[in-house]
Amino acid sequence: MARASVAPPEGDAPTRARVVQAILESGPSTAAALADLLELTPAAVRRHLDHLLEEGVVESREERVYGSRRRGRPARVFALTETGRETLEHQYDTLAADVLRFLAETQGEEAVVAFARRRVAFLETGFAELAAKRPDLSPAQVLADVLTAGGYTAGVRQLPMADQLCQQHCPVSHVAAEFPQLCEAETEAIGRVLGRHVQRLATIAHGDGVCTTSIPALPETINKQNG
Repeated sequence: MARASVAPPEGDAPTRARVVQAILESGPSTAAALADLLELTPAAVRRHLDHLLEEGVVESREERVYGSRRRGRPARVFALTETGRETLEHQYDTLAADVLRFLAETQGEEAVVAFARRRVAFLETGFAELAAKRPDLSPAQVLADVLTAGGYTAGVRQLPMADQLCQQHCPVSHVAAEFPQLCEAETEAIGRVLGRHVQRLATIAHGDGVCTTSIPALPETINKQNG
């Protein structure tokens, strides 16, 4: 005899939405980290994660470690799947992709590149405006705030030799999977705004949980740290 499925309590939906939003804002996270962030018990968070896993909204994977790997078994983190991201945005992905295909077919790749560069022009104007208002912020943090205002949910992770600009969400990731010019133009703009060469380590468009850009520290910053 088949076992009847039991519908989840309606009161769970808002909490599950908070879990999804927390993963969106923080990136791939452990159950313990989510429990601390949301002020829930680990058992409660795992119950919600189990449901989200079953629905295909999140997936479990080994934590990606940059640099030297810590001893012991890698932690398991939970990240949004493509299905999970689709529940948040991307209503116009098909239309955007169709427009870019039309540009490529009728005017060539140069038109796609021009569009991609124009699309991220807000980074330079927004950076100049916010930097003038908030001189207390580092250039990387100013850029992160500008990106967040543009829908990217960005933050900065400080490391000894470089900062990492982490974008937990990309409003054009589905389209960028087909048109990498969007990611390339964005990386160019980040480097231009910060006045240094930057390197993309990961992108949501290529299946990573977070868009990560390495921003090398300036020589004087390294000298201060070593001094």
